[in-house]
Amino acid sequence: MIRQNKHKTKIFLILTLLMLSCKESITDTPVGNQPPETHLFLFPDSTISQQKSRLQVHWWGDDPDGLIVGYYFKWEGLDSAWNFTTRNDSVFSLPIGTVDTNYTFIVAAADNSGNGKYDNKIIRDNVNYGPEPFIDKNGNGIYDEGETYFDIGAIDETPASQIFPIKNSAPVVEWNELTNLPRESLPVMTIGWNARDLDGDESIVNIYIALNDTSEFVELSGNVRLVTLIVDDYTNPQPSFDIYINGNKKYPEKLNNLKLDDYNIIYLKAKDISGAESGIIRLPDTTSNWFVKKPEGNLLIIDDYSSADDIQDFYAQKFDEVRNGELAGKYDVLDLEKTDLPYQNITLLETLKLFNYIFWYSDASPSLEVINSVTQDYLQNGGKIAFSMTFQDSSANFQFSLSALQNFLPVDSLGQKKSLPFLLPGAKAVALSGFEHFPELKLGTTVGFVRTFYPNQISALPVYDLQSSQLNGNIAMITNTKNLFFIGLPLNQCDGNGNISEFLEKLFFDEFGY
Repeated sequence: MIRQNKHKTKIFLILTLLMLSCKESITDTPVGNQPPETHLFLFPDSTISQQKSRLQVHWWGDDPDGLIVGYYFKWEGLDSAWNFTTRNDSVFSLPIGTVDTNYTFIVAAADNSGNGKYDNKIIRDNVNYGPEPFIDKNGNGIYDEGETYFDIGAIDETPASQIFPIKNSAPVVEWNELTNLPRESLPVMTIGWNARDLDGDESIVNIYIALNDTSEFVELSGNVRLVTLIVDDYTNPQPSFDIYINGNKKYPEKLNNLKLDDYNIIYLKAKDISGAESGIIRLPDTTSNWFVKKPEGNLLIIDDYSSADDIQDFYAQKFDEVRNGELAGKYDVLDLEKTDLPYQNITLLETLKLFNYIFWYSDASPSLEVINSVTQDYLQNGGKIAFSMTFQDSSANFQFSLSALQNFLPVDSLGQKKSLPFLLPGAKAVALSGFEHFPELKLGTTVGFVRTFYPNQISALPVYDLQSSQLNGNIAMITNTKNLFFIGLPLNQCDGNGNISEFLEKLFFDEFGY
């Protein structure tokens, strides 16, 4: 009987304990969703010091009872709106002011404990994060039923933040690879430079350029990277350069202190939005000089010969003899072979425009690309130009074609081609009807790659016919407007009669109206 009562007592105690246990579990308060925690760091180290205005920030979050769906972030004092991202890092370009600036970055992780529906407003701990982010498939800027959205749950109540002291960086300028001044030039030059700033090239607000005197900088816009400098009036005792932005837009200010028939130096610097300036660079550098030559007159002779310096002496002698020395000392010579002009097509064209008359001579390898790029613009500017050259049929660097000529000459077609690759001495160029005042020309030496041609009958007239046992046909022409002359022979090899100076007189004075 006693043993049975003991068993009943044990059972009662167990039931009592179970009942008490069940009562406690029912009355306890359940643990709610826990908000995530957010962390920030910089790469490669976490030491905060003055940073460049372009920097990379990293962050991450962890949630004790859920998953992180994304992050809200903002820059305090820069943008009051919260931005949402699923990324764990981003590169920011922070605007710099006139002084070094402090910015505070704030980021808060959000978990996936949302309410299962799209919300137009997310407010957590009295902070309005705006509408829930979504993928705007139709691009209408508003959430439409069926579009994917991020169901935002809890958001970190103590967002991670970091102060970033932003230090402004001074800009840097350097001459670009195409800008290398010749030792001597006429008063026209095109120069270009590179300008960079670690805070973003857009922070460069001004470029400054000066000539020979760093106390007289001309202020240009910060996005300018190329200018063409053209003498305004070389007869003025105090000439200046007109400044053309990108080679074509004239700037209202002039670049003063130009010294003709003397050495010159160009200076350049940049300034950014904070007022920080680059170092001053100069052109040419201290190892070289740039002599700017004053034009002697209205005539420019272009030496496009690939070799033989004595050719230049030949033409100088012949021009000096014209009209008993009337042209002597009144022309300039530009040797394309020895003068490496930066931005050659722009600089050469503007150089040609300084002169009313051009005589361009070459052998069988003229600079056709350059000729094609400048001739028509020069003629449209009112200039007059004469060419003397042949064209090599083929070589490693040039393939002759009719279209290559038609880009700058009014020719319809090519004429007869000689049977031998050269024209023998003694061949004659005889003036045609209407041009009897031109002297007969005679080859004194062998000439290679001679071709006759047919000028365009509407815009040009033939002037000379070539007569030899090897080849016959038109060899020279002049436009009806008397502004372009071409002869398909090197005149320095056509002085068998000794009358090239007479020819030059008839061409420049009688036809071109010098």
